[in-house]
Amino acid sequence: MSFNSFGRVFRFTTWGESHGPALGAVVDGCPPGLSLDEADIQPWLDKRRPGTSRFTTQRQEPDRVRILSGVFEGRTTGTPISLMIENVDQRSKDYSEVALAYRPGHADYAYDAKYGFRDYRGGGRSSARETAARVAAGAVARAVIPEVRIRAYLVELGGDAIDRAAFDDAEIDRNPFFCPDAAAAARWEEIVDGARKAGSSVGAIVECVADGLPAGWGAPLYAKLDSELAAACMSINAVKGVEIGDGFDAARLTGETNADPMRPGPDGKPIFLANHAGGVAGGISTGQPLVLRVALKPTSSILTPVETIGRDGQAADIRTKGRHDPCVGIRAAPVVEAMVALVLADQKLLHRAQCG
Repeated sequence: MSFNSFGRVFRFTTWGESHGPALGAVVDGCPPGLSLDEADIQPWLDKRRPGTSRFTTQRQEPDRVRILSGVFEGRTTGTPISLMIENVDQRSKDYSEVALAYRPGHADYAYDAKYGFRDYRGGGRSSARETAARVAAGAVARAVIPEVRIRAYLVELGGDAIDRAAFDDAEIDRNPFFCPDAAAAARWEEIVDGARKAGSSVGAIVECVADGLPAGWGAPLYAKLDSELAAACMSINAVKGVEIGDGFDAARLTGETNADPMRPGPDGKPIFLANHAGGVAGGISTGQPLVLRVALKPTSSILTPVETIGRDGQAADIRTKGRHDPCVGIRAAPVVEAMVALVLADQKLLHRAQCG
């Protein structure tokens, strides 16, 4: 069985390949009566769209979304919402060598080992092109959780981190790296240009903060808010690590320093003095900001020759031609936002189903 769906009550399925005629998503379980049209979805796709700067792949895709079902007169009907995005700028000939040999670090060999057959054009289903469908579905999820503000940005690229003291939320939308530190963004230009000229690539870390969650979303064990978020973000192409709150740093703290002390608030709810837990305790939201970070490996499709084997089992070298992101993490920020939105919409509806 192949799993292409995610979610429990608010559930979405993505379909399509990198070099097929189109890709898209089907969103099921969306409540009826919500305001939604293509103009609500398009801005999020534009943030992820390729070819918007010299620091991303130069594949030119308009990523115009079409709503095929589930919306009538600008309102959701409660039936499945089908979304389609056409592919218009494929260059399949760039992948002739990939048809004969496996790209180390990519999913080529693993797909062949599983299916005995693979779509080598751009990686087929394993291409990050698939994430456009997730972003479209995430825009629908945002209509379910209008009380939540989700913001993702890069905090590290190529091993170079931002200065937290220079954090400027407005700066995130002013540079091509979704970077909240203008000085770091300037340094990153040189890092990415250098990687591209060298025929190489670099990794990145994306941080995402969601404000406005009430306390109570999630579940104690098998639908924990943090485990669902981790699964959602780990499903994104090139992601190799996810941490909530302090994450691995929590293992280096003591019990008293890792605690999030509370004081009485004027409305009877607690005022938290810290947020080491990242807004989740026991798998349930605390009402604090949700904080998570996602680590993305360097892009596997590079021009530098790498040792590999061919489909015939013989030794070979491979260099991947074509148009590729020198840092796949740059365009991952909108994708992380989308996956967080999809999880939160599902958790909101799950909470309402059980607790009213």
